[in-house]
Amino acid sequence: MKKEELEEKEANKEDNGTQENDTDTSQETKANGESESQEGGDEEMSETDRLKEEVAQAKDKYIRLYSEFENFRRRTSKEKLDLINTANEKLLVDLLPVIDDFERAEKSMEEETEVEVMKEGFQLISNKLLKLLTQKGLKAMESKGTTFDSDIQEAITQIPAPEEELKGKVVDVIEKGYFLNDKVIRFAKVVIGN
Repeated sequence: MKKEELEEKEANKEDNGTQENDTDTSQETKANGESESQEGGDEEMSETDRLKEEVAQAKDKYIRLYSEFENFRRRTSKEKLDLINTANEKLLVDLLPVIDDFERAEKSMEEETEVEVMKEGFQLISNKLLKLLTQKGLKAMESKGTTFDSDIQEAITQIPAPEEELKGKVVDVIEKGYFLNDKVIRFAKVVIGN
């Protein structure tokens, strides 16, 4: 029996040795597989990290561009408001001498008794004002005697034409119309002959 037990033990040892070899081999294979998967994982991780970094950079760039655009929009709207608020400044500065002339004329009216002198003074001031406004692009419409044009004139009423050639034409101007650099800023109010 001892012989049989010895043989069994040796057979078991051989089997265990084979199993140990198999275990060692499988452990080596697992270790190699894990290291390979770790390397693959490292590659995947580095690729993922790279993509995350690219996304973060793109997001940062987007936020910066958006902020710059918002700042630009605020700045331009502020500049626009400033322009609107000060658009008439130059015109008003140019009108100040005319206002001064009117004030001097009012003072002289208190002392002056001759009507002709006062008329002449007011005519000079009126000419100065019209010259200034013309320099700024203002132009009065010549409407009387012209054919009615609804683009630049507003008909207040119609009356029988005093002459045959005035039918459909402007007979009288109630309120002058004005252009500013060829743009109508006030329509002429006219009476049309029919």
